[in-house]
Amino acid sequence: MTGILETPGQGHNVPPDSEAAEKEHQHWDRWAKKRTFVRALEGTYSHLYKQLIDQPRVFSSKDVPWKGGPGHFGKSVISPQSVNITQSIESHIEAYAPNAAGQKHGHLNSAVFYVLKGRGHDVHDGRHIPWKAGDVMLVENACVHQHFNDSPDEEAILLVFKAKPLFLFMHLLFQKIVEWPPKVPPKGGENYKPPSDI
Repeated sequence: MTGILETPGQGHNVPPDSEAAEKEHQHWDRWAKKRTFVRALEGTYSHLYKQLIDQPRVFSSKDVPWKGGPGHFGKSVISPQSVNITQSIESHIEAYAPNAAGQKHGHLNSAVFYVLKGRGHDVHDGRHIPWKAGDVMLVENACVHQHFNDSPDEEAILLVFKAKPLFLFMHLLFQKIVEWPPKVPPKGGENYKPPSDI
């Protein structure tokens, strides 16, 4: 007996059904595929610096396809996996059909949401927090939270920024889905498609 856990169990960042749940929700490939969270920095200082200087500074979100559904869609525009200009932050866009909600989940990193369109509310560790277009909302570190579109007939669009790659680099890895997003479209959002101009 070494006193070292050979296999993580429930309560050690691996719920008993995590692999089965990931397979069941593969339309959100971020939960089911291998990803690059932090890239290796290899080479000389001058080589790395030249690579950095040569990187583009503007990225079109239209070039990134929406993923997910049927009521909650997302696209990751900036991350260590998709661009080489940054390692410490990521940015993605979320679209919610009328009456839709996202997954109930928690992670160690905080997040900043800018509400581009719509109105809704969040639940952070049981606390109800309303939001509307033009608001900036913060999800604090290690908070279990969920996003809801409160409109029965309009979509909600959120722009998200977080230092998740930096947290993962420091091995602050804990993330957990408490409740997966619904598999059926919400009432009023049966034919919802996210915007093509974002």
